Amino acid sequence: MWELRKQLSKKLKELKGDMTEREFSRKIGIGQATLNRFLNCNQSASLDTLETICARLKINLKDLFK
Repeated sequence: MWELRKQLSKKLKELKGDMTEREFSRKIGIGQATLNRFLNCNQSASLDTLETICARLKINLKDLFK
């Protein structure tokens, strides 16, 4: 599971780019604190949350874990 958290963190950081955590969390439909925990590998994401992120970014779930 730790490896999946690291992959998600890496991809979210890449997608976030130079946006602030606040801006990016609003864009992907999750709270800023939750985003911070994902970026720091301190929380696992539920399937519902991953689906929300993918829908907001218009990407497939598999794209988050490449």
